[in-house]
Amino acid sequence: MAPSSVHLPNGQTLTVTPVFGGLSFRPNELALHKSTFPPGWTVMLSEEDDESDGRKLEAHDPPLDTEAHRKQHHVHRYKRPTLRNDHMFISAISNPSTNEYKPPVSQTRQIAMMLWSTLWWYFHQPEPEPHMLTKACENTVHEGRPKGEWIININREGIFGSATMLTKLTRMGLITCEDSSVGLSTAQKYNASYHDMFVSRRAFWQMDPRIFLFTLEPVPNSAIPAAAGTPISSRPGSPNRATGRDSPSIQMPSGAQSPGQFGPFASSSHLPTYYPPHPTQFTFTNGIRHPIRPKPFRQGETFYCRYVPSVGQYLSFRVASISSKAPSRQGPWSIQSSHSLLPSLQSRHASLPDTIVSSMGSLDLDVENDLQLLHKWMNDPRVSHSWGEQGPERHQEEFLKQGLQSKHSFPVIGCWDGKPFGFFEIYWVKEDRLGMYLGGAVDDWDRGLHVLVGEQEFRGPNRVRIWLSALIHFCWLADMRTNTVMMEPRVDNAKLLNYCQELGFFKEGEVTFPHKQSNVLKVRRTTWEKPVT
Repeated sequence: MAPSSVHLPNGQTLTVTPVFGGLSFRPNELALHKSTFPPGWTVMLSEEDDESDGRKLEAHDPPLDTEAHRKQHHVHRYKRPTLRNDHMFISAISNPSTNEYKPPVSQTRQIAMMLWSTLWWYFHQPEPEPHMLTKACENTVHEGRPKGEWIININREGIFGSATMLTKLTRMGLITCEDSSVGLSTAQKYNASYHDMFVSRRAFWQMDPRIFLFTLEPVPNSAIPAAAGTPISSRPGSPNRATGRDSPSIQMPSGAQSPGQFGPFASSSHLPTYYPPHPTQFTFTNGIRHPIRPKPFRQGETFYCRYVPSVGQYLSFRVASISSKAPSRQGPWSIQSSHSLLPSLQSRHASLPDTIVSSMGSLDLDVENDLQLLHKWMNDPRVSHSWGEQGPERHQEEFLKQGLQSKHSFPVIGCWDGKPFGFFEIYWVKEDRLGMYLGGAVDDWDRGLHVLVGEQEFRGPNRVRIWLSALIHFCWLADMRTNTVMMEPRVDNAKLLNYCQELGFFKEGEVTFPHKQSNVLKVRRTTWEKPVT
């Protein structure tokens, strides 16, 4: 296995290198100085099977005595993912020098971050064959055999040797225990019920990365640049006296922490940025009883970011803005976009270095503001055919203002490497027009999507699957009480219907609005697997 790079959602990158018996994970942002033991962690990863009956072990097999079970196991070197037979544990951790970074406030959170990052790498690997082979189905044709859940087993070894550590990781929701009983053991240091530990791909993709990702805090007066502790784009540029506009905001990599301060991960305290949903309280809209909705994000605020390996770019979503000033292009960016922007940057900033990396913060390239983008997109005949919001700019301005003032939805701009490509609306279905037409067949936390791609260069089936699955992904992460995401495209939009069905939506029926006949499409959390990567 060759070394590979891992792009985490907060913009940090890891280098994964094979070592004897496992893999080494090294955060590139911490590799500022050469060290005998560079900061990072080592993971032991292997494939284990049971040849006592000539087949692979499955989760529904009868429980076996622990010691006898271990003796029957045959361990193989990891080559590629298997459906249910991969085992891993963290064997060693190397922390950065205390002369440069303060120790983590919580060792458990540090280990959870390392495990989550490892799983992020693992579940981006090629998907294994989903069909299982058991004695019950050995005579069944391959296509008809039962499909299994892709899981990775967590061994109680190395850093995970402590039952206390495993208890904390299960309570954080990172690890699942097959045995949900209290257990009969009274020992504090050993509990047999903590042997069947695993993480499934389905569960992993429904974990909010803000729970686990954080950055280390540099020691004052260390060699780490002081700007590392400042969230990206948190300070406005200085006004330009000639134009009256803010000067272009350019922030080059400022040390180990700058990527980890991006968008939804921005934290001057270097702590995880996840906040749980507030308790349910109810109100009424047009006679409909529904929960009081959480306050949306601020105008221009990025709330979702993920690197997509298949296209080599970062996909992000931010709230649309009514500001007349063009928003700064927010990082992180892929290397290919950074290099494509280099000529424009150097023409305006002579002192800019020749190399630009993916951890760049923000950049103003005199692009169109959101209202101008919306005006251009809505007047494209392809878009106006579906949306019907064409007209002068003042019409789109009123449309955008209504979206920003709505209590049950908010307008969204989608970006590839910071470049806007489409407009979306994320809404709560219950008090929406759709919910009213569906009657009582809507749950309190169901969400809906309206979608529009405005830029020709970002059209195509592969891109659609990526950003649409990412919008669904955000809905699951935003509130665990959301179990259904809906769409209601017009019945003549066969192309979007096909895209949706490929991603797990099913057509429940049709609904008649005053202005259109729409398909009612739904996707359930329980059947959703993962975002397209």
